[in-house]
Amino acid sequence: MHFCNKSNSSTILACLLALTAGSQADAFEGEVPPPEAVPPQDYSPFVNRSYPNQVLFGDLHFHTEISFDAGLIGTSLNIHDAFRVARGEKIISNTGQPVQLIRPLDFLAITEHAEMLGLSTAIRTSNQNLLQDEWGRRIYDQFGEGQLGRMAAFGEIIEISTVEGRDPTAGLDLDGDIWLDIVETVDEYNDPGTFTALSGFEWTFTPKGDNLHRVIIFGDGAEKTSKTRPLSFFQAPDPEMLWDYLSDYEANIGGKAISVPHNGNMSNGLMFNKNKFDGSPMDADYAAKRIRWEPMHEMTQIKGDEETHPLLSPDDEFADFERWDVANLSGTAAKTPEMLQYEYARSALKVGLEIERDIGVNPYKFGLYGTTDTHTALPTTREDNYFGKYQHTEPSANRHNMDVIPAEDPALRILTAQESASGLTAVWARENTRKEVYGAITRKEAYATTGSRIRVRVFGGWEFEEADLQTSDFISNGYQNGVPMGSDLVNAPENAAPRFLVRALRDPDGANLDRVQIIKGWIDKAGETHERVYDVAVSGNRQIGDDGRAREPVGSTVDIEAASFTNTIGAVAIDAYWVDSDFDPSESAFYYVRVIEIPKPRWTTYDAAFYGIPLPEAVQPTVQDRAYTSPIWYTP
Repeated sequence: MHFCNKSNSSTILACLLALTAGSQADAFEGEVPPPEAVPPQDYSPFVNRSYPNQVLFGDLHFHTEISFDAGLIGTSLNIHDAFRVARGEKIISNTGQPVQLIRPLDFLAITEHAEMLGLSTAIRTSNQNLLQDEWGRRIYDQFGEGQLGRMAAFGEIIEISTVEGRDPTAGLDLDGDIWLDIVETVDEYNDPGTFTALSGFEWTFTPKGDNLHRVIIFGDGAEKTSKTRPLSFFQAPDPEMLWDYLSDYEANIGGKAISVPHNGNMSNGLMFNKNKFDGSPMDADYAAKRIRWEPMHEMTQIKGDEETHPLLSPDDEFADFERWDVANLSGTAAKTPEMLQYEYARSALKVGLEIERDIGVNPYKFGLYGTTDTHTALPTTREDNYFGKYQHTEPSANRHNMDVIPAEDPALRILTAQESASGLTAVWARENTRKEVYGAITRKEAYATTGSRIRVRVFGGWEFEEADLQTSDFISNGYQNGVPMGSDLVNAPENAAPRFLVRALRDPDGANLDRVQIIKGWIDKAGETHERVYDVAVSGNRQIGDDGRAREPVGSTVDIEAASFTNTIGAVAIDAYWVDSDFDPSESAFYYVRVIEIPKPRWTTYDAAFYGIPLPEAVQPTVQDRAYTSPIWYTP
């Protein structure tokens, strides 16, 4: 293992170049092609090389004033504003405050809710179709009666749509050309080589308050996306119906699209269970459809981090991180312990191994990424630049203790202070184009961060050596002799064990790194699943014990009162080589990398210092942001 411990700018730049060095090449999708076994014909060894060599950061779950639960409760920023701020411009927020990202994003997807698309716009523009409807006129009038009237109207809309499952705007034709305007505007901001703009929508299925939402991401431009319409859960109240929609889009329009589940932590055990939505046992056909159309999982965002839970991972001291787990999305049904294994990403990956053992197909062989799920049109993910996820949770002295999820039982409430500043998606690509970004996502060469722009790369193989960390061309060696995140380890040599090469680099504008870990999950011969956390490299002079763990914390430099920290502990970059000495070739397994930063002030602590207010009691004053790579799988 190797470290870059100094924090000066030249050292960070050198480490960054070492991590991401490579060459440009033409766009591609799918697997990285193997190198040709022929002598080079050109002096330049990089001619025609096809390895992904750039890491790009972006947001794939994003709402503007068009979405009913954004525009109806105060968001005024539109798609143009969203792209302007994502591309690095300073704009004025929904509450009149200047806001700017520290660095531009590389890509952004616009994913408005399919349900009641056009309602917010209709109220804002006094749409005649709305005003001529008795219910529509009453709702319109309520929105003109100030905050109390607006919130009463919004509560009624949620009750009708989410709880009763009815579309209150059915037959009013409020959406008109909105979808066409969205996809054409997205194309306007797509700038190949500089910035990627993607179209999508959210299928917002919440039966009895249980979150089964999916975000649909298209890989196409308006020439194809304009030929479809967003599918709402009013039309399709079952995930299989959504997958049929995607299949029809691919077959009839020739396009590409995927569905990405999010916030299983608020599904009350439904998101990753062993049955179909109708309660019948899952079969191989259903499992194959699910992983075909849902190759990724959005596992960190505003509504909590869902890597794992302390009750599921009692030996993992980092499991208790930014959790929302008291109830379902509506705050009407309390959480019970038996639900948890079907809600969190790590346990879902293990459930997938169990299902695969029973029916031969793993429906939960997904990669991992993160998003904001912002409803302000502002993709702010840094703790020191957090502008909330709703208009009323933008910076103010009293935003800490508002209700995000109100509940009659105080134990089921979620407060604004519990909003997470998370998260971002990172992809490894050869250039910043729509084809490359979408291709990286679908082949799972992507990873999640909880808001920081941590750079991390992992290769798994059978013959790597520790000296490979020092090869002059880390990327080429990794692809030629192993597989990247999101892939399968196959053709195990006799008596061999998986070997992993990891490189991690801190956010150049963020916190140093505490440690790099590999999380392993597997299923034994008796059908029981297991998990284990391995510290494969740690910063400082700490030691990794015989149990594979460094139990000594990295420490903290946080000054809570001043909301500041220093990078005098931790490491700028960490390299790691690890061999799974416990490997059993007869047991299916997965491995993913978790990179953890040193502590820094949480956004609530920055608020307390800025506004001179007490710290909220509902959350910790510090946070250790992290990155999670998509897994590498081994199947006998």
